[in-house]
Amino acid sequence: MMNALYSAATGMMAMQSGMDLIAQNLANVNTTGYKSSRMTFEDLLYTQIGDQNGSTQVGMGVSPGRTQLEFKQGDFREDASKTAMGIDGAGFFQVILPNGDIGYTRDGHFLPDANGQLVTSAGYTLEPSVVIPVTVDPESIKINATGTVTGTLKGESTILGQIQLAKFVNPAGLFALGSNTYAASNNSGPAQVDDPGTNGMGILRQNYTEGSNVSVMTEMVDMITAQRAFESVSKVLSSSDEMLSMANSIRR
Repeated sequence: MMNALYSAATGMMAMQSGMDLIAQNLANVNTTGYKSSRMTFEDLLYTQIGDQNGSTQVGMGVSPGRTQLEFKQGDFREDASKTAMGIDGAGFFQVILPNGDIGYTRDGHFLPDANGQLVTSAGYTLEPSVVIPVTVDPESIKINATGTVTGTLKGESTILGQIQLAKFVNPAGLFALGSNTYAASNNSGPAQVDDPGTNGMGILRQNYTEGSNVSVMTEMVDMITAQRAFESVSKVLSSSDEMLSMANSIRR
């Protein structure tokens, strides 16, 4: 009887964690470059009643497993900035984090900072660095599919930089840092860096950014499922409590 109480309690906590993740996805449905997450669940230890030949195993409930990122391509949205770009296919932009490490993002809404360097909305510098001199006509900036950045400088078309992308054997294993940025981990493997359009890398689309890949319909279905599971487990908790109450009220 006590096992049922503990199992039901772990189930309610697990469903609550799942609901928290659904809320996070829905809250970021309009976040540029956001990738939805899915939570896995794991059963807990079992207690054994009887010997191995004729035993009964009773589980001790459930716990949230690991959170897995889903890197399905999001829809492209037009962006008026000449330095905005979306990745059509595999790959991540590389950015320099405040601690000097390399972060990875699908958010291609880059703008020049005070020094002309392209940075993200959070202020992270694009790596390799691309500098847009103040003397360059902003309307002349071109970013081709393979990452070459050009602009008109002193009346001539000049190469301003070369954008490179990074990809991973297991991108779902990346660690989310916030600000639309991820860090490599043992699960993701090391970054493989190359120019866009080469060795399986996606190509770049200027004047576009990639939107969130969150499906509102899918999240709503998952929310209803989690709510119903929570209700069912709470009824188990209530029924177990009533059974214990009945047992305690028995008089000889």
